Amino acid sequence: MRIVIIGGGVAGLGIGWRVRQKGAEVTVLERAQPGHGATWASAGMLAVAGELGDADNAEAKFARQSRALWPAFAAEIEETSGVRIGYHENGALIAALTPEDAASLHAAPGIQLLTPLEARAMEPMLTPRIAAALFAPGEAQVNSRALGEALARAFQRAGGKLLSNETVLRIDTEAGRAVAARTPYGRYEADAFVLAAGAWCRNIEGLPREAVPPVTPVKGQMLALAPPEAATLPRRVVWGGGVYMVPRGEHLLIGATMENAGFDTAVTQDARRHLAAGAFSVMPELESWSVADHWAGLRPGSPDGLPLLGPSVLEGLYVASGQFRNGILYAPAVAELLCRLVLKPAEEELAFDPRRFAKGPSSAHLESPCK
Repeated sequence: MRIVIIGGGVAGLGIGWRVRQKGAEVTVLERAQPGHGATWASAGMLAVAGELGDADNAEAKFARQSRALWPAFAAEIEETSGVRIGYHENGALIAALTPEDAASLHAAPGIQLLTPLEARAMEPMLTPRIAAALFAPGEAQVNSRALGEALARAFQRAGGKLLSNETVLRIDTEAGRAVAARTPYGRYEADAFVLAAGAWCRNIEGLPREAVPPVTPVKGQMLALAPPEAATLPRRVVWGGGVYMVPRGEHLLIGATMENAGFDTAVTQDARRHLAAGAFSVMPELESWSVADHWAGLRPGSPDGLPLLGPSVLEGLYVASGQFRNGILYAPAVAELLCRLVLKPAEEELAFDPRRFAKGPSSAHLESPCK
């Protein structure tokens, strides 16, 4: 079976790797460099509690399922690729700065409610003004930039074909079925196609209107702070003040804005001030740290804020997009789900069926969940 995957981020590479392991002939077409889109720009958090709290809906269940897959997924990636991806389970603190915020904290199973003294004992840089905190010991993180490199190498070592700077411009169709992907350099025929191009999914021509995924770019800006001499990084991820803070290597990542700005990835002083102010409100000592980097990425958002995972209305075309802020967290579950669906197509009820939008208003006029 020949499969073409459009997009070489964590989703496309993960799916390609899993499908190739099953013996399919797989080509990944990446518009730029593999792992250098939303994957590269992300903080790499595996944050079920931080993103979804104690929710008990389909998305939360999927997130927890994927989180459970991560330890084995990370170990397999490192063994296959020879690249360390910085996976570790260091937990996360969710800090409340006011009594009102503290009242909204709930200690779900496996999550501890901390007093201000207990929270500051875990992270001494926390402001004395902290009202309460949650500690989620099951939260983890991964170096997303190393992950992109490792997945690309694992996919190629498994025998997959990875083509960079190969922008898919059009999908050719015949008799209601996808038959080929066209780039400026060639035409790639296949038995199945997976559209995993993130925020760029809607830019591909040739698809019937009802098959166009209603995915829109949601810009996110981030900072990296460098500590002064003799200062140490926080030990774990910390949420609070409208931002999150992620220790990675020698820097502390601060994220992230959510902006409807089309495909603009320019950084702004307003965002820099907003992110810094949020971080300083939680950890005042950070005001003496310096900004080492400032960047922006584009997350794939959907009209209802949920992923699009599964077959499209066009036969032979599958979608893996709309993961919004959780592309890294969802990666192993997305890879397993799309691998199964592509190799053994069957009618089944899917929680995030992309065809749900074909039944409603035209996707051309739908907005992302970020206002």
